[in-house]
Amino acid sequence: MPPGGETVVGKGFRFVSQLLASLSLLIASPLAADEFRSPSLTALRADWRAALDQLRSEINAHPRAADDFIFAPRRSVPRYDPRAMPALVQLNAISSQFFTGIARSSVPVLLPFDAAAYFEARRNGAPATLALSRYQADFNSVDMFDAGPAGYSATFSFEPGAGDGMPGRVFARPVEVQITGSALVYDIADPSGGKGEPVKPLAALYPDLRKFIREGYVRYAFTRFGVAYVVSIQCLDSVAKPRRLACKEAYPVAERFVKALRVAGGQRMRPLTDVASNILDRPAVRSPDFSYRPSGDIIPNTGYRKQGGHPDVMAYAQIRFPLEKAPAFIHSQSYAKRDKMESTTAYPWRDNFCESRSFEVWQCSGGYGHQGEDIRAAECPPPGEGRQACDPKQRAVVAVRDARVIRASKDQAVTLQINSRTEHIRFRYMHMNPQALNADGLLNGRIVSEGEKIGMVSNYLDHPAGTSMHLHFDVQVFTRDGWIWVSPYVTLVSAYERLIRARGREVGPEIAGTPQPVAHALPEDVLKPDFREGSGGEEN
Repeated sequence: MPPGGETVVGKGFRFVSQLLASLSLLIASPLAADEFRSPSLTALRADWRAALDQLRSEINAHPRAADDFIFAPRRSVPRYDPRAMPALVQLNAISSQFFTGIARSSVPVLLPFDAAAYFEARRNGAPATLALSRYQADFNSVDMFDAGPAGYSATFSFEPGAGDGMPGRVFARPVEVQITGSALVYDIADPSGGKGEPVKPLAALYPDLRKFIREGYVRYAFTRFGVAYVVSIQCLDSVAKPRRLACKEAYPVAERFVKALRVAGGQRMRPLTDVASNILDRPAVRSPDFSYRPSGDIIPNTGYRKQGGHPDVMAYAQIRFPLEKAPAFIHSQSYAKRDKMESTTAYPWRDNFCESRSFEVWQCSGGYGHQGEDIRAAECPPPGEGRQACDPKQRAVVAVRDARVIRASKDQAVTLQINSRTEHIRFRYMHMNPQALNADGLLNGRIVSEGEKIGMVSNYLDHPAGTSMHLHFDVQVFTRDGWIWVSPYVTLVSAYERLIRARGREVGPEIAGTPQPVAHALPEDVLKPDFREGSGGEEN
């Protein structure tokens, strides 16, 4: 008998017995109704040798530049040491002047930037002030760039009248073009995923390139070097309007962008690994107050063409709740009056992700919905002895994670992007005042920390007092079709549970007839600060 006292046969028998017992337990005990799951992600492995081959061909087209690039591999250094690919180190040094942190990308960065032509021009004596658009197919300097372990994202603009031979009317304002390359793709049950039509003029460059319109964007998706890339432009799938681009008008701009893509940088890193679904760790202690209706249980007849919601038990990320203090409430701000029993400042919470809107959302019946959830802070309590002043306009909104900000100065929304070895996800906040956001420096590229105050719950929609006092919050994940809206409801439920340090109770429609008043039994340090004075189109 071997050391340890168990034969190989005995170990094998024990393993099979344990496996059968586990399977029988799973069959006999299905997941509870209120059990949440986290998403599954597939990790793609970048083929850096293929990227180097493409870079070599691009640089060889500019002989003066080719003389200065080193492509011979340095076999004396570790495989993932940057010195193993000296040409990439040189390329990153050039590109980082315009795309900060480009070497942090774990995938080859494709941009409409001809680095070799730019380098050659500088070697020939061209001034550093030479217009960058000359080397970017007439696209302006990058508006937003973010690179990290999952990949990169960038946004460029194309001015009205720019570019030789561009068909169609002169655009009313610059056309914004986005690109993301990612080594992580979310595995969502998406019946529309992977569809599209080929783009014949670009088939020789990108054999698997497909064009399609999804959720308000025309998208060009393709695989290169084993990695998923998507180029997208927001547009209307209809006739053009004075201030909105028709998708047919966006096609030539997108195809100009794709045709101009060159290897601009990035750095070989250790491959990412698949992130498997698992049951979230939620508080064990039950809350005496917090309750919520199931995901997908929207107010009756408020979905697109009176259809219902879409159940989704996925908590897409472990986040900090976006309002600073509890109590807070998720309820419709558009349709609550249709349900006499519905209260916007009481438990149970109610999902409103699939309420009727003109926004495209793949998860919702008919393909249209709200895209996110409406969140309200608690009402100020009546004045009383010992209570400090409560200002309903001073309810702080905080960052849900350490993240990079995506926001131009005119945007009514703040988007936070997570780019890590295990996530590639975006969180969007709406209805805060743009002027206040600008004053606080909430602009492209800023890094915020989890829990950091980034604004106040407000009522801005094109102008102050354009909607009710609430925060619209939504989530996008990166897929092979690009950034796709997913329901944030369960993500917010689990975040709120962590905020109040207690597990909520799911209640079904048949027993949730009367809203539950908020009995202030939350932890004292969570509840009380909410009652103190804080520091200073179409409804979404």
